[in-house]
Amino acid sequence: MTASAVALSFFGSLSSSADENALKVNTKDPNVDGIASIENVEKVTEIEGISEFLLDNGVRVLLFPDESKEVVTVNMTIFVGSRHEGYGEAGMAHLLEHMLFKGTPMHPDIPKVLKERGAGNSMNGTTWMDRTNYYETLPATGDNLEFAVRLEADRLVNSFIRGEDLEKEMTVVRNEFESGENSPIRVLMQRMQSAAYDWHNYGRSTIGNRSDIERVPVVNLRRFYRKYYRPDNVMVTIAGKFDPQEALGYVKDYFGSLKKPDTPIDATYTTEPAQDGERTVLLRRVGEIQLAGAAYHIPASSHPDFAAAKALVYILGDEPSGRLYKNMVETDIASNVYALAYAFTEPGLFMTLAEVPVEKSIETARSTLIEIVEESLIKEPITQQELDRAVQQILKQRELAAGDSDKVAVALSDWAAQGDWRLYFLFRDMVESLTLEQVQAVAQKYFVRNNRTVGLFIPSETSERIEIPEAPDMKTVLKNYKGREAVAAGEQFDPTPSAIEARTERGDLIGGIQYALLPKKTRGATVSMMLTLRFGTGDTLKDKLGAVELLGLVMARGTDKLDYTGLQDELTRLRAEMSMNTTVGLFQLTVKTKREFLPEVIGLIGDVVRRPRLDGGELDVLKRQIVASLQKSTTEPQALAPRSVQKSLSPYGPDDIRYVMSVDEEIAMYDAVTIDELKNLHSTFFSNQAGELSVVGDFDAEEVKALVKAELADWNTDIAYQRVSRDPHPEIDGSTDVIETPDKANAFLYSSQQYALADDQPEYASLVLGNFILGGGSLSSRLGDRVRQQEGLSYGVRSGLSARAKDGRVDFTLYAITNPQNKDRLTEVLLEEINRIRDEGITEDELEKAKVSYLQAARVRRTADASLAGELLGTMFNDRTMAYHDKHERQINEATVESVNAAIVKFIQPDKLVIAVAGDFANAAAIEPAEAVGTAPAKASAAAAGAAETE
Repeated sequence: MTASAVALSFFGSLSSSADENALKVNTKDPNVDGIASIENVEKVTEIEGISEFLLDNGVRVLLFPDESKEVVTVNMTIFVGSRHEGYGEAGMAHLLEHMLFKGTPMHPDIPKVLKERGAGNSMNGTTWMDRTNYYETLPATGDNLEFAVRLEADRLVNSFIRGEDLEKEMTVVRNEFESGENSPIRVLMQRMQSAAYDWHNYGRSTIGNRSDIERVPVVNLRRFYRKYYRPDNVMVTIAGKFDPQEALGYVKDYFGSLKKPDTPIDATYTTEPAQDGERTVLLRRVGEIQLAGAAYHIPASSHPDFAAAKALVYILGDEPSGRLYKNMVETDIASNVYALAYAFTEPGLFMTLAEVPVEKSIETARSTLIEIVEESLIKEPITQQELDRAVQQILKQRELAAGDSDKVAVALSDWAAQGDWRLYFLFRDMVESLTLEQVQAVAQKYFVRNNRTVGLFIPSETSERIEIPEAPDMKTVLKNYKGREAVAAGEQFDPTPSAIEARTERGDLIGGIQYALLPKKTRGATVSMMLTLRFGTGDTLKDKLGAVELLGLVMARGTDKLDYTGLQDELTRLRAEMSMNTTVGLFQLTVKTKREFLPEVIGLIGDVVRRPRLDGGELDVLKRQIVASLQKSTTEPQALAPRSVQKSLSPYGPDDIRYVMSVDEEIAMYDAVTIDELKNLHSTFFSNQAGELSVVGDFDAEEVKALVKAELADWNTDIAYQRVSRDPHPEIDGSTDVIETPDKANAFLYSSQQYALADDQPEYASLVLGNFILGGGSLSSRLGDRVRQQEGLSYGVRSGLSARAKDGRVDFTLYAITNPQNKDRLTEVLLEEINRIRDEGITEDELEKAKVSYLQAARVRRTADASLAGELLGTMFNDRTMAYHDKHERQINEATVESVNAAIVKFIQPDKLVIAVAGDFANAAAIEPAEAVGTAPAKASAAAAGAAETE
């Protein structure tokens, strides 16, 4: 995510509301007929329930009504990204995105006002090659829609682009840049992309170049802002529950009043010439895993060949059916493989990568990867089964995502930037019409040596140039395109705890399994399900921890009837997403599918749970992947710091199942696990003796109960379940562990402490609000404002609370990323803010705004079916109903300044914080102070100057 004053240019003359006579409409009309009659608003087209309008100043508008959720999303897309940047402007589009959260004269504190309206965790801004977007999802109540439209129109033209804000945000963006530099795979991908492009700006990273980020003059940033942030370069998308006529009226009032500049935006015209020889990238950095990759130029996402390239992503990179997985992971050449196709406005890249353990040959991996991509597709042509599987996987992802209108709204940003939002539907049609001949032809045309960026450079005797076709003309492609019928809409749903409980059916299913079912009509007839099975005790599982942790992962790789590939194919056919895992005493499975497939999905769940394949080969693959990941973590600050803190707060010895292992101990544990151990664990411990089932969405309750009951019947064990307690340890003294991670540009600070506190008490509610004000929610928290907004020390800083009801335990956590040179200053500022809130307390204004923001955010969360299913499952495990949440929200409303301040002082104790900070501090200490100061302005504030000296 991610602001000298610009005048309140066009807002002075705006009316306070739209013409009342123009706003009368039947809100149940999904086709928004008649809206085009609004003066100076032209209806352009309508596709599958989404309507496009055009204002006379060039603003494009998409309306996507969805009555099934009590939220509304407003997304503003600016058609400017990193490809529009010039010399010295690398990263400017992204830096400007950050600055647009710094306020306007009308909205001086944007993060704060968004948080107060419930969008603390559902608002953001993102920047990519072809576009920048800003969005927020708010409860569909009161004047939230008008507020969001007004806010976006305001910051489009009136944002503060101030030097003092740039000074602070520059270090935050640099911090984000450094965080990316910690990831070898991310850096390698960027280097490959850069090498693949000689002239086009797609070769530049969106995050930008360090020197440009640090040195960009604020006047240049303002110039970039005025050039691209204008009404004729923006698209506003509104999705969710709203009155279409009213929404368009707001857009006309607030966006329609903006003046279109007289000077048009110059179009970009650079075309990347055909690559005439393979290119080499070599990256040397500290790490514990090797990487090999290959990239190939492909057409723009609007070109028909791109759909074939997208299918090749799955044909090559899917786990477990992809050719790279089968020929590299299963044969122990690589631990993980990936494939992706960049969807750009202009010709992009297809990229494949392989993670290779250090003891394996990277040259073997490189040559094997290239052979699979370039040669095997010719020697062994793509099969119809491979193509069908890829097509169904693409369509499954689309169909499941289509049930969330807020996600569709944001997705339309990318498609609009790639040429036209209707490509969202046209691409689907292209995928469905793919033929073997087309996909084979695309693979053979683009996956060739002279179009490759990877490995070593080898001269060739003849020139082999692959001309990449230009993006087609969208007016021609989309002329007369009508799309299909809109996805079935869901019902209106009240997400308050009492209303949810009134609609929820609870009871005992079979054995010791309870159920909570909430049937309701959903968009796209989707349904979310969670199933838990509880097993074993701390003593009976003590010597089986490795098997416990691996069992769920191996169970997800097949049944007695289906191998890993077959199971994934079946899930794709059933439009189902399924995940499962096991940990001490708990097996948990989550599923999302559609109503029509639910009976078959339940049958498949029965096979997975009761009759897993438990294949030794799959176990070996998983062990290699997990060990490779653990080896990587030995140099990763964000893995090492939390492990250190968790070990300090878990004072148990190696003979206790709650013992926190070192990385080496964990690797040895997984290495020792055998397939026979997994089979014995499953056959001996698993049963229906204890667990929970929650289902939310479009389903028949009686049918679901009968089907699940039949699958879990006659399933017993002689080993009783007893939950492993996780008692609080507030007695543990504070400490600080400094961990050296050489060659890591970003440091990570993690801290925690535990409290003996019941989460159903008013004191807990007061502490929740105290934490929310301190560091929860968004940039507008005290920590967010001080550490990021004022000091520019961290791109990400946050505090949080998590409760374990049955243990009477609450955990407080605090984390931040920073430049290693800023470690001491970051720690100092964090402790200053904690002590300030303890000493001075909160204000009445802070408390009231925190209450509104916290409760609205909770309301938004419960509009997501998967989240609600998890909440219902939690109530069963804790022997509660949604009445607990109703009570908690009343306690939140009843909290006072005095009660919150008392809770903060009692619980949040800085001297009791267990802290770990990991980073390359030795190298940071060797940097001369003059180098660290960089180009900080001479008139910086004392606080900012102090921060600059430590960077």
